[in-house]
Amino acid sequence: HHTHTHRRSLVVVWVGSGVELVFKKSSPNCKVTVYLGKRDFVDHLDRVDPVDGVILVDPEYLKDRKVFVTLTCAFRYGREDLDVLGLSFRKDLYISTFQAYPPIPDERKPSTRLQDRLLRKLGQHAHPFHFTIPQNLPCSVTLQPGPEDTGKACGVDFEIRAFCAKSVEEKVHKRNSVRLVIRKVQYAPEKPGPQPMVETTRSFLMSDRSLHLEASLDKELYYHGEPISVNVHVTNNSTKTVKRVKISVRQYADICLFSTAQYKCPVAQLEAEDQVLSSSTFCKVYTLTPALCNNREKRGLALDGKLKHEDTNLASSTIVKDTCSKEVLGILVSYRVKVKLVISRGGDVSVELPIVLMHPKPADLPTSPVPETDPPIDTNLIEFDTNLIQDDDFVFEDFARLRLKGIVDDKDEDCLRLNRA
Repeated sequence: HHTHTHRRSLVVVWVGSGVELVFKKSSPNCKVTVYLGKRDFVDHLDRVDPVDGVILVDPEYLKDRKVFVTLTCAFRYGREDLDVLGLSFRKDLYISTFQAYPPIPDERKPSTRLQDRLLRKLGQHAHPFHFTIPQNLPCSVTLQPGPEDTGKACGVDFEIRAFCAKSVEEKVHKRNSVRLVIRKVQYAPEKPGPQPMVETTRSFLMSDRSLHLEASLDKELYYHGEPISVNVHVTNNSTKTVKRVKISVRQYADICLFSTAQYKCPVAQLEAEDQVLSSSTFCKVYTLTPALCNNREKRGLALDGKLKHEDTNLASSTIVKDTCSKEVLGILVSYRVKVKLVISRGGDVSVELPIVLMHPKPADLPTSPVPETDPPIDTNLIEFDTNLIQDDDFVFEDFARLRLKGIVDDKDEDCLRLNRA
């Protein structure tokens, strides 16, 4: 059926003995369709995964116009419906335009294998496009909205836009174009840094004896959802008494927009009524786990960039090269563990330990050798329409995940096996 909403579906292409997922989105008038092999593009620090896809255009709609695809990285810091007097609540950090048709000879690159198969399947009115994301751009980050906030969340996002026009400056109606959000992501480094350890000594007024605090972690790198063990050692040679021990994990977000500002927010904390009397020592390991499920009411908390109707997690730590300019970094996220001793009539003694909070790098999927000739693909391209989900930014990783979300059932998977056979 035809509606005025975007048409979204998952396309499955069998390649040899393996399977590749292709994401498809059509314009509301169904004249322009974009195909992408993935929605998450990894920043490897020395390079970023290339963005390559295929755009299919109705030739009767195209006429004498050209086909353009743009890649935009923007920092949205206000609601679009609040724009007044022509002021925009967004800052474009990067814009790149690719002319898919007619192709410009100097910009042509060898097509990927998936592009070649899609081009053969879709015919002569399909055109490949390529983008290279610069290394100095930020990763996708979403700032958690408050309960009363509506519209798109603030943060850094990447967007692919495809349209037909006589020139790239021509105003294009939403009905005639395709917008598709992608994500730039980073994964935990394979070689973590040294084990964090910090110590401090505090002397008190009218006393020549001091209190010594030492805190350490078992490692620097933690994965999302992993508990953090904090080893606290206190040598209290002073006349004061430690009344309580407070441990917290704090998120620090450097907002690099027109000027750099830093915001901090506790994402996990505990308070123990552990006392350390004068002329005594104390040693204990405290455990706490930073997680979004305990922080959903905190407006402005940095989260990993998400696609609509997908849950996410606390923003991953940002890893940048020393040579990067902060002007285009958008949002830099870091975490620290703070250990604070509450002293009777003597103030507080505290230390901080930096940590890295990220996702592990996914295990590479096994790849089969590329056959010399591809098998016929007339029956090897399968589409599952997902229009029941009002979402133009949805990502599917595998059929197990689809089944969990109730979108693909066992019959669909059986159908897949039959088509593959």
